[in-house]
Amino acid sequence: MKTRFLYLIYFIMSITDIVIVNLSYLGVNNFFALKANGDISSMMVANYIWILAAMFFRLYTYNSAYKLDNIYRLTIKSFILFTFLFFSYVVLSKSAQFSFGMLVLFYSFVFTGLMLARLVGSAVEKSLKKHFKITRSVAVIGLNSMGLRLAGFFQDSNNHFAFEGFLNQEENSFLDSSGQILPVIRKQITTAANAGIRDVYVTLSPERITEYNQLQKEAEKHCLRLKLVPYLSNSTTNNLKISYIGDIAVLSNRNEPLEEIENRFKKRIFDIVFSSLVIIFILSWLYPIIGLLIKLQSPGPVLFKQLRSGKDNQSFLCYKFRSMKVNNDGEKQATKDDSRITKIGSFLRKTSLDELPQFFNVLMGDMSVIGPRPHPLNMTKEYSQIINQYMVRQFLKSGITGWAQVNGFRGETKDPILMQKRVEHDIWYLENWSMWVDLKIIYKTIYNILKGEENAY
Repeated sequence: MKTRFLYLIYFIMSITDIVIVNLSYLGVNNFFALKANGDISSMMVANYIWILAAMFFRLYTYNSAYKLDNIYRLTIKSFILFTFLFFSYVVLSKSAQFSFGMLVLFYSFVFTGLMLARLVGSAVEKSLKKHFKITRSVAVIGLNSMGLRLAGFFQDSNNHFAFEGFLNQEENSFLDSSGQILPVIRKQITTAANAGIRDVYVTLSPERITEYNQLQKEAEKHCLRLKLVPYLSNSTTNNLKISYIGDIAVLSNRNEPLEEIENRFKKRIFDIVFSSLVIIFILSWLYPIIGLLIKLQSPGPVLFKQLRSGKDNQSFLCYKFRSMKVNNDGEKQATKDDSRITKIGSFLRKTSLDELPQFFNVLMGDMSVIGPRPHPLNMTKEYSQIINQYMVRQFLKSGITGWAQVNGFRGETKDPILMQKRVEHDIWYLENWSMWVDLKIIYKTIYNILKGEENAY
């Protein structure tokens, strides 16, 4: 599992290495008092060759950045390949003007720079770990040999986890005779969630894997991800997704593409670009017009602000254009022919223009363009008790639009069955995310707005 900090490590490392190659090249040129004209192409080739060598040995991948000895080993391998390829270029290229002495000095500068960068990076990382919370908090259920091995891995100072301990102190069944979670286990899961832990690993022998489903349901009620670490890799785990932390296999019963940092990075870049374009080219002139119309129809603020439940069930202040008269029933869902809704408010709701200020939420990082719709806190509390897997939708950032909305599940939800269907669509999106799915949802959202939606009121 990749953390944001771990992804940042090999992103910075790749940029630093390119800088080292370029500075080394310029340093050699200055040392031999050469002019830069004509040699810029050789410097660019050196950049390309280093990138090629690093990619060949997967230097900037998760497994290399996970342990320091991997970084040094792969760096040396990449340097050796770089040395050979660049030497071949110098020999074969008529435009290259490197002498043997220049090559030796260049390689010395590059190798020294790379090693110093690793040493400095290691020292900075240790300092950050000591003074800042940059690790991912985890806990383990299952005080057995595999659980102890897993705890040892998490406690390794070279890894990027903060081990918070075992949730249970005995290796007994987690279920009572009727198949329900024991109260003590339920209490420990609640305590873990309140302590800020987001990932819990459970170690089970093959004959006890059936206990996993009950534990997962209980954990997801508290917005905890439960990962299964079995004793044997050939046990009955056909429906489980396998991933690795070090050389330890980890299984989970839910596929989440956005758990991968690369996918979260892509989605965040898209959110920033898309929301910026909407704010600059649409809201910049439309906001004053809508604001004036809202003010003319009813006194009060232009924006309606409300605390809503977001990613990991953390609340945030959600913005909308005010579509109702100022009242004390802000937590109450709008209904058809609701007397609180103004004329301009009715138009804004039917066209979904009331949601436009949420692009500021997206730009600030509280929301995403696409994701489960954020619900008021009281609604989240109510439905989490009666709707199956309701809290699973909170694993994602809330969205301005989503898979449930473009499939007709939006607006008032009197019937719990409608909310259950909405949750099922949100979970489908969680497990099947891709940029193509996001683009499809945006297209369908625009189409539905132009066509008009029955449930938009």
